[in-house]
Amino acid sequence: MGPALKVEACQVNDHCVGSRWEVLDDGYLARIIAIIAMGQAVHAAQIITDLSPAEPAIDVEALREDAKLRLSIKGDTPGAQDASRWHRDGLVFEAISWIAARQLAKGEVLLKDPHISATTQGLDGLMIELDEEGTAITRATIFEDKCTGDPRGMFRDEVLPAFAKYHNNKRASDLVAAAATLIAAKLSGTAATQAAARVLDLQYRAYRAGLTIESERDNEKGRAALFKGYEMLDKIADKQRVGATLVTAGELREWFDKLAEQAIAYLGALTEESA
Repeated sequence: MGPALKVEACQVNDHCVGSRWEVLDDGYLARIIAIIAMGQAVHAAQIITDLSPAEPAIDVEALREDAKLRLSIKGDTPGAQDASRWHRDGLVFEAISWIAARQLAKGEVLLKDPHISATTQGLDGLMIELDEEGTAITRATIFEDKCTGDPRGMFRDEVLPAFAKYHNNKRASDLVAAAATLIAAKLSGTAATQAAARVLDLQYRAYRAGLTIESERDNEKGRAALFKGYEMLDKIADKQRVGATLVTAGELREWFDKLAEQAIAYLGALTEESA
């Protein structure tokens, strides 16, 4: 079967490179998201790499029910329900961002698993690319992913300031810890920590801002306006700044509602199969 997403390079402006994401198979995407929500991102990575059928490696009721709750809207008031929806959509979008990165991954690439809890803080995502020996970082990409109806405001007011903290090494220890944890899959503890030092060197640093856009913004002019100001992250090349966009087919929140409903329906079908 084919990939869930179409991930392609696109033009943004002179200060960054673009990555455009479009859903090719929403059913397949929903199933992968459901599996991630079941706590099985490691298995989901294998599904994405092999383009194999999206089926959980561990299928038990507790995991299915937990995933359904994560993908559902909660709250007794409209305000609480709106807040729940924003958190749920953020988790789903972070999973989509991770799937897009995983589809592009070649060679020795390590990716931080997406969050499965709305209360989890810290890096949205981190991708470590290693040399052929798997011992030295060649690129460390920090992700900031925002599911929003105001992508320009979110990029300007939240994404850029978050990136600036890393760029000015104000969150250096968080970055080293996250990188060392990933590299520990390849190297021993002390060696992994020593190898993680390269994440502090701008020569090996990259940033990827992931934002949701509707179809009317899906053009070069719209992307150039969206990612205006990216050059404030100075002393790096344009290719080290990535402006990524997920194009939704229709109104943003309705689109995410439908995708989450598909994932929940798949989890329900698993329950029926195991009954």
